[in-house]
Parts: sequence; structure tokens; C-alpha cells
Amino acid sequence: MLTQKKKLKIIEKFRTHASDTGSPQVQIAILTAEIKDLTSHMRDHKKDFSSRRGLIKKVSERRRLLKYLEREEPKEADKIKKELELK
Repeated sequence: MLTQKKKLKIIEKFRTHASDTGSPQVQIAILTAEIKDLTSHMRDHKKDFSSRRGLIKKVSERRRLLKYLEREEPKEADKIKKELELK
């Protein structure tokens, strides 16, 4: 689970302006951290199907946000993919 401190660090790193908390870049970064946590959880608990469903939901949401960002701001999309090591 993502703690408040980790979330604040992610927001500070990826925000676009001083009071930014909801831009696509920030949302993608937070979802990526949550996906990494859930993936490690799923390696230990293979039969936890409710967490698996949540993981699939987060991956789908991140994919949707990335498609939006690629359509609206391609340079920003490339930048965030490179920083988060996404395909």
C-alpha cells in the first residue's frame, strides 16, 4: 500500500506546477507505484483474486491516461514513459 509520504514524494517529482495534484503525469506516476506494490503482493499471494482484479483495474486506468497524454502532449508522454521505464 502506498503511504502518504511516498505519495507526496511522487507528486513533488511529477507535478507540472506548484499546486498540481491531479495532472495525468501525477496520476500515471501514482498508479505505477501502486501497480508495483500490487505486483509484489500478487507474487506472494497467487490466489488473492480481489487484489488481482484491483491490479487489472489500475493497469487499465494507467493505459487510458497514457493514451490521453500521448494524444494531447506527446512530448510529455515520452518523458514520463522514460522516467517510469514504461513501454
